[in-house]
Amino acid sequence: MLDNLTTRLARVMKTLKGEARLTETNIADALREVRMALLEADVALPVVKDFIAAVKEKAVGQEVIGSLNPGQALIGVVHGELTKIMGDAHEGINFNTQPPAIVLMAGLQGAGKTTTVGKLAKFLKENHKKKVLVVSCDVYRPAAIEQLKSVAGQAGVDFFPSAVGEKPEAIAAGAIDWAKRHYHDVLLVDTAGRLAVDEEMMAEIKRLHAAINPIETLFVVDAMLGQDAVNTAKAFNEALPLTGVVLTKLDGDARGGAALSVRHITGKPIKFAGVGEKLSGLEAFHPERMASRILGMGDVLSLIEEARKGLDEEKAVAFAKKLKSGKGFDLNDFKDQMAQMRNMGGLSALMDKMPAQIAQAAGQLPAGAENKMVGRVEGIINSMTPTERAKPELIKASRKRRIAMGAGVQVQDVNRLLNQFEQTQKMMKQFTKGGMGKLMRGMKGMLPGMGGGFGR
Repeated sequence: MLDNLTTRLARVMKTLKGEARLTETNIADALREVRMALLEADVALPVVKDFIAAVKEKAVGQEVIGSLNPGQALIGVVHGELTKIMGDAHEGINFNTQPPAIVLMAGLQGAGKTTTVGKLAKFLKENHKKKVLVVSCDVYRPAAIEQLKSVAGQAGVDFFPSAVGEKPEAIAAGAIDWAKRHYHDVLLVDTAGRLAVDEEMMAEIKRLHAAINPIETLFVVDAMLGQDAVNTAKAFNEALPLTGVVLTKLDGDARGGAALSVRHITGKPIKFAGVGEKLSGLEAFHPERMASRILGMGDVLSLIEEARKGLDEEKAVAFAKKLKSGKGFDLNDFKDQMAQMRNMGGLSALMDKMPAQIAQAAGQLPAGAENKMVGRVEGIINSMTPTERAKPELIKASRKRRIAMGAGVQVQDVNRLLNQFEQTQKMMKQFTKGGMGKLMRGMKGMLPGMGGGFGR
């Protein structure tokens, strides 16, 4: 996410090292590079102009205090302005209304709107403990109604049926009545998308908006559209009283211009960001945290939140007690840790929130390699006996051949797994001795893409 911008900005900051303070002379070249980096990231020109002017005004003459160098001082200013341009603070869903809180979802076809409805329903159910009902007012595509029914089932929320030929206003009215009678806290209304903004589409969604008077009107937009995403958001904002924006496919856009532009252009907050295909792939959008990620500082707070959601607390407590007792780390634990990481979105999702230096040291896995790798590891461990998992040192040549045959892999794959397990075991010993620094340095050899492994 936003890799190109992060790389360019890091290079800019390095050029200022060694200076005593920030002056017009020594930041002129740096700001020129920042400007180019933002334009390359597809940030809207008016946004770039305002941003550069604000940074220059605040940076010139700023003293470099303590152990900071000018590059670090400028990062502080840039971080503050990036945060400001994206909206200062996170703004969530407004529930300050008589239930159900009606949320109207608008957007072009192909932006991932229906999937986002499912993601948001799951998010509200799990994070806010809300009883959610979803309904499709897309009366042009039967597939859209079936898709919403499917994602509602996956998200574990209620679905209100609708059919092609019905009036969107009548469908919504029926859903509202059902939600009231069955004590739903939130009603998410999916709407028809178009391939482009047109008068007919806008007229229909305006009528629907007037009929249901939603407390939230969220515009769902594909971040990979870049500048077009901002222009489309602006058109919808002029037609509807939008209350917020949801950016989808943000993980697939190395430029990130939409994230930096849409708030400034529309005046509406980015409330959520969609990452990945899974229904769990929706994040509350925090401008300050996103600014940190853009500048390569990582996003530790979001990482902790993901860990809390993805980790099995009972297993984590049992694992901590086991390590503390000195009983050691065995292959059953190794398998559990791999599964826990997969629950957190996988290695790539974890690395995206790490500071740039750690993420770069870890390297990149090929697309789809994580699931393949984890599945292969689980298959090999499942082919072992309980005794072998508890005492891996027993696994010699003949046992390796039997395990490989049972898992459908090569003996070399079994050897590779055992080597990675040994590295991880050593790291766990360092961790129990309080060596967090050693633990982080040891991460290179822990997983594929971090020193060789199952990414083939």
